[in-house]
Amino acid sequence: MASPSDPYYCAETVDTAWLVATHYLAPSVLGTEAATPGELEDSWRRIRGHEFAKAGFSIAAWSLWTAQQGVPLARALGGTREEVVAGVSLGIEKTVDDLLVQVQAQVDAGYQRIKLKIAPGWDLEPVAAVRSAFPDHDVHVDANGAYGSDEETFSHLRRLDDFRLTMIEQPFAPRDFTSHARLQSVMGTPVCLDESVVTVDDLHTMLALKAGRIVNIKVSRVGGLSAARRLHDIAQEDGIPVWCGGMHEFGIGRAANVALSSLPGFVLPSDVSASSKYFLRDIIDPPITADHGVVRVPTTPGLGVHVDRGWMDAHTLESIELDVNHPDGRETTPTERSAPWQ
Repeated sequence: MASPSDPYYCAETVDTAWLVATHYLAPSVLGTEAATPGELEDSWRRIRGHEFAKAGFSIAAWSLWTAQQGVPLARALGGTREEVVAGVSLGIEKTVDDLLVQVQAQVDAGYQRIKLKIAPGWDLEPVAAVRSAFPDHDVHVDANGAYGSDEETFSHLRRLDDFRLTMIEQPFAPRDFTSHARLQSVMGTPVCLDESVVTVDDLHTMLALKAGRIVNIKVSRVGGLSAARRLHDIAQEDGIPVWCGGMHEFGIGRAANVALSSLPGFVLPSDVSASSKYFLRDIIDPPITADHGVVRVPTTPGLGVHVDRGWMDAHTLESIELDVNHPDGRETTPTERSAPWQ
């Protein structure tokens, strides 16, 4: 999982994920007998929300189970591709010229899709500049719910139709399905929902209201690989294309995303760019790499990557030991230590 540090993308943070993981998820798993990851995930069904925390346990369960079964994670999930097309996401820069430099660097690296973050005051001008400089490139925009739903905003966002974008992602607040549906009804550009779709019920609401034409499926946001696969299957049945979004995961989470992106419904480039896009040093060896914007799907059993446990242990800030014989699994208190760079 890749929980945010602050409650700005969603309500969860690293601190809440740690609390739920150590006080509820881990104790629910200890001593549980399960033949499949799905059965293990049933052990924490009573826990409402906290999808990022659940996703970490889900990925671990799928990784362990597929390794024991001797099959690659991608194949166990139903993946059909040997490689997936990756895209990159670029933030809001100080100037349009700075943005164009960043876009050029990613295009030169071979990435076939560029996602631009937009917000009120930073949308039409930078998008127009990028489209002018890269007239044939796959470009889409992501607002992370930054816009209000007044008449002026609707009129303003409709002007994005001029730039032949692949999609406009999450322009309004997560629970505002009706505004997304209204915008989609007057725009030619497909609306993509991200933060709005956390559960299967959310996806059914989107489909019923016609609140978008594309879904971004993030393993962390939806609570793990089983949930992500269910959303993929429902969207595919309804003819809705999906792609896998990212949350700046380290290599473990990124490998899970790559495996998920191999499923047949993931027909759009996914946020599975190389480790070097975000990190000088990943926690897996070798790191995730992209060749001209394409990432190979691991074919070895399990997650398909080697975790550098020594490096992880050297940089661990907090840990906890759990005892299966203790009523709630907690016998020791967290042990804290400073990272070498502090």
